[in-house]
Amino acid sequence: MTETISIFIGVVVLLGSLLSLVTTIGLIRLPDVYTRSHAASKSATLGVLLILVAALLYFWIADNYFSARLVLGIVFVFITAPVAGHLISRAAYYTDVPLWEKSVKDDLKTKARHEPKKEVEKRQKVHTEA
Repeated sequence: MTETISIFIGVVVLLGSLLSLVTTIGLIRLPDVYTRSHAASKSATLGVLLILVAALLYFWIADNYFSARLVLGIVFVFITAPVAGHLISRAAYYTDVPLWEKSVKDDLKTKARHEPKKEVEKRQKVHTEA
């Protein structure tokens, strides 16, 4: 393995580590669940992906070994982490966790937020009567 390739792989690992550090700072410093979820899902995903890509490149170039496990790890993190962040934020919103007071506008407030809940209650009422 040449020196430039090992430097490149090292830089990719450092970028992934720095993004993970930014995630940690965001989780500590941001004011509410929604902004923390955003920090955790965006930068943590990219940080972990960069580290996994660097590991994949290292083993592929240095040892001439292509790891299908690393590729699956990259794919699963890429797919599941943003979806999990979205679902956590959605669950927080529907359980009325308050938004940060300063400069946050609730665009969903005007929409019927609890329509699915009413539908579930209606279905339960029909099942109990039958």
